Amino acid sequence: MHTDKEFRLYRPLKGITHTFGEEWFALRAEAFARFFGTPTFLIGQTIAVIVWIVLNTAGFVTFDPYPFILLNLAFSIQAAYAAPLILLAQTRQAERDQAHALADAQHREDLDDAMAKRQMVAEEQSAQLLELLKQNTHLTELTRQMAERIETLTTQLAQREFH
Repeated sequence: MHTDKEFRLYRPLKGITHTFGEEWFALRAEAFARFFGTPTFLIGQTIAVIVWIVLNTAGFVTFDPYPFILLNLAFSIQAAYAAPLILLAQTRQAERDQAHALADAQHREDLDDAMAKRQMVAEEQSAQLLELLKQNTHLTELTRQMAERIETLTTQLAQREFH
């Protein structure tokens, strides 16, 4: 179970609004952009290109003969969509990074304020402790003086009784 305190650094990020918003399109576009750089995508695309070329050169089906103009067109379309999607993902990530940096800076400021307050409390407590020590020293001195007076009075009383 998570407490609210565990997520104190993320609280300022809850209200972040991205350039492209939080709507379905922006989230899906970012997911696609992230997928373009995965090994799964690269292996899948390589297999698709190999199958495309084999089908068109082996004579099984010839819907895109050499120099594979349709394949080039497909790559051009893919590149035309991939570039903006990647830029969108980078922009959204930069906004998240900035929000995290601001949250970290705010957290450091809060820590600094808390440390300053603790330092002030420690200084006040040190001053109070010093004052208590002074009072204790004064009381000890008064107790010593009273003990001396009692001893003097006891001695004087003892001398009167014997005379």
